[in-house]
Amino acid sequence: MKTVIQSPVEPGFVQNPYAFYDTARTYGDLVYWNDYKKVTAVSHRAVQALLKDRRFGREVPAEMQRPGPAHLLPWLNIEAHSLLEAEPPRHTRLRALVMRAFTSRAIAALESSVHELSHALIDRFPDTPFDLLDAFCTRVPVITICRLLGVPEEMSPDLLRWSHAMVAMYQASRTHKTEDAAAKAAEGFTAFLSEYIEKRRTDPRDDLITRLIAAEEDGEKLSRDELVATCILLLNAGHEATVHSLGNGVKTLLKLGINPCNQRTDGLVEEVLRYDPPLHMFTRYAYEEVEAFGHSFKRGDEVALLLGAANRDPAVWSEPNRFDPTRPIVTNTSFGGGLHFCVGAPLARLEMRIALVALFARCPNLRLTAEPEYSNTYHFHGLTRLMVQT
Repeated sequence: MKTVIQSPVEPGFVQNPYAFYDTARTYGDLVYWNDYKKVTAVSHRAVQALLKDRRFGREVPAEMQRPGPAHLLPWLNIEAHSLLEAEPPRHTRLRALVMRAFTSRAIAALESSVHELSHALIDRFPDTPFDLLDAFCTRVPVITICRLLGVPEEMSPDLLRWSHAMVAMYQASRTHKTEDAAAKAAEGFTAFLSEYIEKRRTDPRDDLITRLIAAEEDGEKLSRDELVATCILLLNAGHEATVHSLGNGVKTLLKLGINPCNQRTDGLVEEVLRYDPPLHMFTRYAYEEVEAFGHSFKRGDEVALLLGAANRDPAVWSEPNRFDPTRPIVTNTSFGGGLHFCVGAPLARLEMRIALVALFARCPNLRLTAEPEYSNTYHFHGLTRLMVQT
């Protein structure tokens, strides 16, 4: 297996990781990424197979689990009860409850709300240059997920602040300061939700939090910690990836002079997700000895799955480094796969389809006023800002 060296915080890589991915794929399905000290899947077939292989999972094997540092306990407690980190049977129970909010009927019912929200935000655009991330790309998904869960929209600034601090724990640039901020955010988020859940117990509404409370009270074994962690996960995951997807997509469309109003929108959204996805790495632990793609994994071995590399595999897509919204839709890896496939994928696609068309229909002369730069937040992949003018 070839060893590759590439700092995930090196400026050139942050702005364009795809050159590294192209090189890594020439060495085979798996490489050893020395900077992460991990075997890393870089081909589409390897990433897809390992995402779906139940011999690998997110949960750390029991014998490898260790107590975390005391200063991180508020954040670790949420992680310990999160659907994202769970495996069956706990994952099965939690996911079944969450999926009640993401049925095709429930998602379709949000279409008019997302449409109205997109146009209301566009109505507020200034005549001078402004950051589209703050004014539009962030607000569409965070307000939508607030409405779905039943959380007050006026709390969105606090939710964004807490969310950004907590997900920063997954970044390669993480520091002790990052950890302190994440722990503080976890405390604030938990306190808010704990109080809000108590209000919902006596004042139920037609929202996901009320339904999760009802499930807890009906004896479906949803603990209080799981209830809080699930709400936090949905609020965090429900907007973080979509913000990056919208920002990356708008940047690409403006750079190439493509108007989504003139495209088949489903194909356009899939190409945005394939070409410049919001999340570039997932990790899994081996739960037994596994022979895969010429490598022998032992129990407890961790493998990195590079979604961004898989999505530009020339074995699957012709000219993969070219953005082409007319290409046939082939399953990409942007929302993961297998047991942990993103429950919010249909909602994210809906938001992107409606928001992108609304933006370019209302703002046909939209243009960049500064060169966009990607944030040093790998393995997330999103812009620091997106300065535009209408």
